[in-house]
Amino acid sequence: MRAAIAILFALAAAVPAIVLAGCGGDGRPAQAEALPGEPGVEIVSPRNGARQTNRAVVVKARVHDFSLAPRNFGGEPQIGEGHMRFSLNRVPDCVDPVKLERAENSPVGRGRLIGASFDYPRYSGPNGVLAERIGSAGSYSPATRPEIYYHELRPGFYRLVVTLARNNGATTPYHAVTNFQILPRPGHGPKCAGGKVSSAKAAAFD
Repeated sequence: MRAAIAILFALAAAVPAIVLAGCGGDGRPAQAEALPGEPGVEIVSPRNGARQTNRAVVVKARVHDFSLAPRNFGGEPQIGEGHMRFSLNRVPDCVDPVKLERAENSPVGRGRLIGASFDYPRYSGPNGVLAERIGSAGSYSPATRPEIYYHELRPGFYRLVVTLARNNGATTPYHAVTNFQILPRPGHGPKCAGGKVSSAKAAAFD
């Protein structure tokens, strides 16, 4: 009987230890570490916050534990393979502060202004042509290689999102984001008036 009571006390003492093990030092849930072998993508260039005068940009990404499968593009989804979605948007110039606040506080938005898409053949070349073919032009440019070339970009701030997708085009939660600026010629940048917010502030680099 005494042995049984001792075991019960030991289990009771172990429960708080188990609960605390799942929390940080301040009692909040600890951040889970990425699982080994989990797919991932990172943007090599352009670096976040990059500034350039060239109106063309070569985007290069690095993919981890995920196979790009050109032959299966548009086919049945397979575990651990697919293609990439490149989405490039330009932050508007001289933003109405009311519109910006509405976007930041929207419960269904992303907390920022999206701006015009540059995922069309004119800007993303062959990838844009493929986007038109599958109906994604103006939303994203698909790619079966970890790079894409955008050109004829107007001066301004840009936000690029790269997402891993399955063969059939369905998105995965694995993505990366970078922001960069195409500089205007000296003296040719937009001059905001009437209390409007510059695109630099609206870009909200993160």
